[in-house]
Amino acid sequence: MAAKKNSFDSRRTLNVAGSNYTFYSLKALAKAGLDGVERLPLTLKILLENLLRHEDGSTVTAADIRAILGWLGQKSSEHEIAFRPTRVLMQDFTGVPAVVDLAAMRDAMVAAGGDPQKINPQIPVDLIIDHSVMVDRYADPAAFAYNVKKEMARNHERYAFLRWGQLAFNNFRVVPPGTGICHQVNLEYLGRTVWVDEKGGDKIACPDTLVGTDSHTTMINGLAILGWGVGGIEAEAAMLGQPVSMLIPEVVGFRLKGALREGVTATDLVLTVTKMLRKFGVVGKFVEFFGNGLAQMSLADRATIANMSPEFGATCAWFPIDQVTLDYLALTGRSADNVALVEAYAKEQGLWRLDDAAEADYSAVLELDLDSVVPSLAGPKRPQEHVPLTDLCVATDKAIMADEPAEGVPVQGSDYHLKPGDVVIAAITSCTNTSNPAVMIAAGLVARKALARGLQRKPWVKTSLAPGSKVVTAYYEQTGLQADLDALGFNLVGYGCTTCIGNSGPLDAPIAAAIKLGKLSVCSVLSGNRNFEGRIHPQTKLSWLASPPLVVAYALAGTTRIDLSTQPLGTGRDGQPVYLKDIWPTNAEIAALTAQVSAAMFRDKYADLFSGDAAWQHLPVPLGKTYDWQPLSTYVQQPTFFAAPDKIKSGLDGFSGARILALLGDSITTDHISPAGSIAADSPAGRYLQENGIAPADFNSYGSRRGNHEVMLRGTFANIRLRNEMVPKLEGGFTRHLASGDELSIFDAAMRYRDEQTPLVIVAGKEYGSGSSRDWAAKGTLLLGVRAVLAESFERIHRSNLVGMGILPLQFSAGMTRQSLKLDGSEIIDLPAAAKLAPGQKMTLTVTRKDGSKQQVETLCRIDTVNEVAYYNSGGILNYVLYTMLHD
Repeated sequence: MAAKKNSFDSRRTLNVAGSNYTFYSLKALAKAGLDGVERLPLTLKILLENLLRHEDGSTVTAADIRAILGWLGQKSSEHEIAFRPTRVLMQDFTGVPAVVDLAAMRDAMVAAGGDPQKINPQIPVDLIIDHSVMVDRYADPAAFAYNVKKEMARNHERYAFLRWGQLAFNNFRVVPPGTGICHQVNLEYLGRTVWVDEKGGDKIACPDTLVGTDSHTTMINGLAILGWGVGGIEAEAAMLGQPVSMLIPEVVGFRLKGALREGVTATDLVLTVTKMLRKFGVVGKFVEFFGNGLAQMSLADRATIANMSPEFGATCAWFPIDQVTLDYLALTGRSADNVALVEAYAKEQGLWRLDDAAEADYSAVLELDLDSVVPSLAGPKRPQEHVPLTDLCVATDKAIMADEPAEGVPVQGSDYHLKPGDVVIAAITSCTNTSNPAVMIAAGLVARKALARGLQRKPWVKTSLAPGSKVVTAYYEQTGLQADLDALGFNLVGYGCTTCIGNSGPLDAPIAAAIKLGKLSVCSVLSGNRNFEGRIHPQTKLSWLASPPLVVAYALAGTTRIDLSTQPLGTGRDGQPVYLKDIWPTNAEIAALTAQVSAAMFRDKYADLFSGDAAWQHLPVPLGKTYDWQPLSTYVQQPTFFAAPDKIKSGLDGFSGARILALLGDSITTDHISPAGSIAADSPAGRYLQENGIAPADFNSYGSRRGNHEVMLRGTFANIRLRNEMVPKLEGGFTRHLASGDELSIFDAAMRYRDEQTPLVIVAGKEYGSGSSRDWAAKGTLLLGVRAVLAESFERIHRSNLVGMGILPLQFSAGMTRQSLKLDGSEIIDLPAAAKLAPGQKMTLTVTRKDGSKQQVETLCRIDTVNEVAYYNSGGILNYVLYTMLHD
């Protein structure tokens, strides 16, 4: 971590409790003539320190450091910097392909005559298996054991592969299934706020930073740790010591004042904040919270807000270091040395929050009085659709179709009808809320008080409890609340994401049949973070995000067509109506039980975090530093895009006779490109699986099969909503094979072109590759044989991913489009070779039309930096790393 060059003489020593730590002083910049550090938002101070520490005159220069201070002029910047995170966090869906790539790189290293053990993460990497457990069994004391056993049976190939990786790689740890959710584990155990890296006898202290292969990595921002979600290619590059390129962001300040009212939860607050920030517009920006309201806000409340950053669109949602931070670190079992270092370092570097501190210079400032927050939900289809509790009945009525039977549909084998607006799933789920003892204890108290009054959940509601760590179980058992929740059917179903990511499992057959028969708009109510249509369960058209205690309340009510502020939940055993206010706990009651949460619980539950149960420990794991690929596996296969180059080229090979694989419009997102969701039986991926003996019932999802490139390349550009202008009458992943005129799936056409040795290009409009940063949007494009993408503009991260896979991003000259050129997809495209490739150079394509006429088309090469040139000329960033390690 020590920099090769230090233009500003910023290296200093900090003594804490008798130990000396080397650090890179922000105060030293003023002495070096750089003014304004004290006015920077704290998140930019963290980026500034990162640049200071890694200044090498190449990837990080003195000009980059000055650019951070230059940001103060306009409160924005187009300057690109190289950010090097301290560590990487992964979940299993996105982590498996990253480990597959590392394993394949080891094979490539052996093939090139090198040492495979050189291929290791260069920074710490933690992978937590949390995305695969499903709610197959519920409302049953045996639900947890059954669901974990089922999870292992479904995913044993993937898990055996990860177990091998755990043993084979240095700097790589795997948290086994049935343990916790990655973001809650990160918050409660992995994160340190201030990191210490021991190198060359020095203890180098710096802000704890990370990137993660999940969008809700931002939850760690609540612990004053700067981190956010990235795609797999960026994460792999960071793992292997490469920087993450980014623009210096705008930073929106969010002032909090006052305190929450009695009975209002952190969930109510975060849904309010989500609505505010989504309306304001913070996509691609940092949000930094400040103000005296933070003094009254627990760290768990801060983390709940930070977790929802993707829902309001920000890159991150960061909270500063203060006494609340220190108290949480101590509560969760961090060492006294860590806590002392965090305080001393933060105060020395100007990262400590003070009530009377001068306000930083922000790009913009919003304000919220916490006293104005009211009990709320969000839905029915987007997390920013904020609905006060009192308005939910009206909001549900608006969402129900007019022709739905008001009297409902009889449920076979029961004495009740299922009606529009009924709740069929009530799930306490997601690290967003299960990391917060206050709202979890509130849920348990609602259950306890409801039972005391004689209430029970409605029989049509599928209930589940899926905490993000075993600590929740510890304090539920300590307080006796687990028994109360069990009595209402909220038995433990697993430690994982479950319902929040759509792993809600099947509804009971009679319930599913009634929904289908009546075409009913039924509901899910969950303590999660996303509620897009079809995400939670295919049969729940409406999904509402709510606090854990409200999840319990709606399980009791059984419907969302009720105003819980005025209408009773049900009738008690005394024959009297029971209202929500009758069973809602007071803040004092919640605080009394929250006080029983102890550091001993955290130390105990995290003592054997990486060990796993007997099933994990006894997985058949091949030994060896290279992986023994199983040719019959449909989950994990050796990818084909690695080959260490003999040398890093300086020029451009070019291509001739290229055909257009797809002619696309504006705003083609990575959701259009990258495989996601279920696998259709009649799709190329579905046919492949059936040819390999997999029945459609056992397809699992694209997400679970991300370690098999054969599945993923068949699903690239297979989105059912894709519009290819070459086949205007078709919707979905189709194209025309130009030589024959046949209309085929994009995969089948690409394979025919491959057999004909024909290179391919994609042509598109504005904002190509917007949306989530998905590595398979670039990997799949490469495997289809695409050499270049020509678009009017690119989303920044996807452009970087294309370069990272050795695909050439070309941008039309200003004013030029596929329409102005009257392209119809029948053209042949040539790009001449060039002796030298430089960032941002102009490139001229020759376009040959059906009539034989030729046209020269000027484009801008969107390989933007010298490092990217090296990546591209190596066939991608991972091949570049291979070459570098071979010649190190």
